[in-house]
Amino acid sequence: MDIIYPLAVPKGRRLCCEVCEAPAERVCTACTVTYYWARPVGGAARISGQTKGKDTEVHVFVVSGVVHQRADWNSIHEKICQLLIPLRTSMPFYNSEEERRHGLQQLQQRQKHLIEFCYTVAQKYIFEGKHAAAVPAALHSLRFRMNVHGLSSVELVPAYLLLAEASLGLGHIVQAEEYLSQAQWTVLKSTDCCSATHSLLHRNLGLLYIAKENYEEARYHLANDIYFASCAFGTEDIRTSGGYFHLANIFYGLKKLDLADTLYTKVSEIWSKYLNDRYQVLSRVRIQQIDLLGKRFETDTGLDEAQEAEAIQILTSIWNIRESTSDTAPQKTIFVLKTLFMLYYLMMNSSKAREYATRASSLAKEQHLSVHEQDSIEELLSLISAEEAHPST
Repeated sequence: MDIIYPLAVPKGRRLCCEVCEAPAERVCTACTVTYYWARPVGGAARISGQTKGKDTEVHVFVVSGVVHQRADWNSIHEKICQLLIPLRTSMPFYNSEEERRHGLQQLQQRQKHLIEFCYTVAQKYIFEGKHAAAVPAALHSLRFRMNVHGLSSVELVPAYLLLAEASLGLGHIVQAEEYLSQAQWTVLKSTDCCSATHSLLHRNLGLLYIAKENYEEARYHLANDIYFASCAFGTEDIRTSGGYFHLANIFYGLKKLDLADTLYTKVSEIWSKYLNDRYQVLSRVRIQQIDLLGKRFETDTGLDEAQEAEAIQILTSIWNIRESTSDTAPQKTIFVLKTLFMLYYLMMNSSKAREYATRASSLAKEQHLSVHEQDSIEELLSLISAEEAHPST
């Protein structure tokens, strides 16, 4: 990073830190449009603006200032560094109104692309348990949303919820409550908030109350999450399964094991059906592809990186719980292992897929399960062996 000399900055121009919005003292040398505070700070900072004559402030959690640039770089800046240049430099002179309109549309499209990209990256970090890394990416998504949609739009809510979830993961409950209050107020003011956004809001409120050990309120919000997600996507959709999973975790913690078991089974079945359906579709396409082009067709989950990370987190958690009861209910453990196999197989991670298929095979033999069950697992291992013998080209 290069040092910023205050006397060299044009009068009236304020350069702010990308993470905490304190006065900047360093600039990224790669893009020269991103600035950072360089001295130790702590606590909370604000993203401020004005809408309809009223001041609006969004409080953001900040880490020690000496690591702001490193935190931002490792989280998201390395991925979007060069993409920020056209967004943060003056637009060129256009010869006609049509060219100017086209330039503005391109600018907005770039911002919308970065909104989704930063949001997906932040989600992936959260599902992987990297909550500190999620904060800078979520902040970028929030700022781009403000630029495109304004300061009071319901489109800001997903970014607020990501920041709330990251704060919960870091143990900053008060900070998470601030984000959730902002999100809740934005939803209440909106007249066109979709069911998917209501679902996300209630899911994060449920997580907040789980962190506060208020399980009655947590169950209420997670039930609402499931309702709104079902309205938006259907009761058997993978996007609804997260609500079932968190509700199951509550019942498991309260030692209501029958209820927890029912919900864990439902989550496993939802993911198994999705992955097996995806495999069947790809198998049909693969046959057509071989016939037409004479080459193999690569497998694919149909999920983005964040959804794949969510699937891994949910299914691995359920497997860990099932493993403790594998002596009494081995079929349920094997079912989750086979679902994990299919997930990693579609992600083209042969080593992990083989690992879970081998575990399932060993457990089936230990528990002396039916020949049909053992044969079905051997078919999975054969599938991996065939893929390794004939890699995709």
